[in-house]
Order: sequence, then C-alpha cells, then structure tokens
Amino acid sequence: MAIALPLTAAGCVTTDAPRLAERDSAGAGHYAAIPSEKFTVDAIDVSSVDPRFLRQVVDYRTTEPPGTIVVDPHNRFLYLVKEGGRAVRYGVGVGRAGLEFTGTANIQLKREWPHWTPTEAMIAREPKRYARWAGGMDGGESNPLGARALYLFRGGQDTRYRIHGTTEPESIGKAVSSGCIRMMNQDIIDLYGQVPLHTKVVVL
Repeated sequence: MAIALPLTAAGCVTTDAPRLAERDSAGAGHYAAIPSEKFTVDAIDVSSVDPRFLRQVVDYRTTEPPGTIVVDPHNRFLYLVKEGGRAVRYGVGVGRAGLEFTGTANIQLKREWPHWTPTEAMIAREPKRYARWAGGMDGGESNPLGARALYLFRGGQDTRYRIHGTTEPESIGKAVSSGCIRMMNQDIIDLYGQVPLHTKVVVL
C-alpha cells in the first residue's frame, strides 16, 4: 500500500484500556472454516492467537456514534461502536502504512476477494517477492488482501488506506512489514457485513 498523508487528529475519547464486558459467546466458532465463500477460508486454530485479539464485545466509551469504526493501530485493535457504551473489538495486524495514517475518513469502496497490486516501494524493497505482481494479483486464497477489503477516502480522494483480510492470521496483534490494517479473514468478513458504504472510520 502507498503511504497516506496524515489526516487531522481523531475526535474520539476512549478509556485507556477498555474493560472486557463479555467474550463473544460463539468463541472459537467464529473462526471455523467458511465453505460458502468463493475461495477457501480455512479454520483458524485460536489456541495460537492471543485471546485479547479474538473477536469480543467490550465496554467502550467514545463520543463517536454507533456504527463508527475506530482503529487503534498502536494497541492493535479495531472497534465497531455499538449502542450502550459497547463495541465489538477485533484484533488487527498493522503495516507501515497503517502506523503512518491518522484521522477521519469514510468507506467509499467495499470489495469481496479484492484485486491487489504492490506499491513501487514494495517492489523496490523486495523485487524477488513482488516484481512478478507489478501488474496486480486477482482475488483468491493467496492474495495478501484476503477475503475482503474496505477502502478509505477523504474529500473524494483515495487515502490509500485499507482495512483488509490476511492470509497470515499469525500476524494479528503484531507490526508487519507492509500493508495497512489486516484482520483475520473471518473477522473482516464479519465486519464487512455490518458496515455500509460511507461508514465513518477514525484512526487514532
């Protein structure tokens, strides 16, 4: 992903460490294989994932209205704000671009099994890995954007900031070499189904 210019400071107030309100009752069931998808979505062994980064409902105080997405890239969480001081919290992995973008944007495009093209910087940095994909890669099981992607715009301009799936669930909760905000495929599919176009996204 290309690095986006920083946006204005986010207008949200949160607790420093939201208290766990309830673990999602479906637990590991959320990370089962999804046979109905166009391409394979394998089950995830949740025993290998830090429990903090599994999908769960938490207490979350914010001035943002329900339906807003709040991304906390430094603590590796994404929140979907709900009614009553709650939010669905997802664990994320954060790439270099994901740490250099802050502010407010809106989802202007949503894609299932999106096309991906590495940036020129990625190709220059690791030509053996990325040069063959200079013309782009179609969606599929090997595509680094995973099963879904949400594209953020501001003022009608593409910020080059993405919230997307990943083929590397072990990267959740970590800083990774490239990309923006990555989620386990099961989680990005869940989030994708809950947020319409023009959803507000605040990146802390």
